Amino acid sequence: MKKFRLHALGIFTMALMSLSLFSCNDTDDQNNNQVTSRLMVKMTDAPGDYDEVNIEVLDVMIKGSSDSGDNGWISIGDKTQVGEGKIYDLLKLTGGTNIMLTDSLIPSGHLGQIRLVLGDNNTVVVDGQSFDLTTPSGQQSGLKLDVNQTLTGGTTYEFLLDFDVNKSIVDTGNSKYILKPVIRVSTSEASGVIKGIVSPAVDYQVLASVQQGEQIFSAFVTMDDKDGDATDGDGAFQINGIPSGTYTLTLTPDPTSGKVPITVANVIVANGKTTDVGNITFP
Repeated sequence: MKKFRLHALGIFTMALMSLSLFSCNDTDDQNNNQVTSRLMVKMTDAPGDYDEVNIEVLDVMIKGSSDSGDNGWISIGDKTQVGEGKIYDLLKLTGGTNIMLTDSLIPSGHLGQIRLVLGDNNTVVVDGQSFDLTTPSGQQSGLKLDVNQTLTGGTTYEFLLDFDVNKSIVDTGNSKYILKPVIRVSTSEASGVIKGIVSPAVDYQVLASVQQGEQIFSAFVTMDDKDGDATDGDGAFQINGIPSGTYTLTLTPDPTSGKVPITVANVIVANGKTTDVGNITFP
């Protein structure tokens, strides 16, 4: 895959051209904090049934409009965190752990899309054996995520890119795996979080989930690696990007464990807040 590179001059030129895509005013530099917004983009993951899922992140880009063309993108990736050779094991970004991909000041106004640009040094480890993750040609220019949010001057916005590993990796057979990233983008200003701990930590898979209408928000509990099937974990889970409301939390164990699901009723979620349900004990 051809790497996506932007030289410093190119970034500066694109930034100047793209200012017209954002709603700015004529306030002078002394009031600059009123025409820019702070944008933080983090990446996290819900665990999947693999030993490792290693992803190379080349860049984070933004665009003021929602059109599908390739013009108007601005690179804002933190070069200490993204670029060639910046590889992350997604299965370590669980239970509330995340990685900051960028923390930038950008022109205030309409933010249409965020693009996550991945490299081709992606691998999955299954039963101790590493396999290449190939990327479909249609996604080689980067995964475009719709945001469509107006950013207010002087305000901080935190976007979370939540990988769904189980849906993102396709096993085609014959030891061939394809990476088709499924990522949900959420912002703390418009959603909340549920977290908790399954106690004692289990060595079988447990899915924590809530449902709103037909949409399900879920995350796996980090597992105690007694049999080598998953990363070490303390039983923690965190479900991100949940709309405000009152939910029933369901913890569903792997059917082979012989355990029955546990529910926690009346879990209240508020925008910008984390609801901690504490320790939940499996019998």
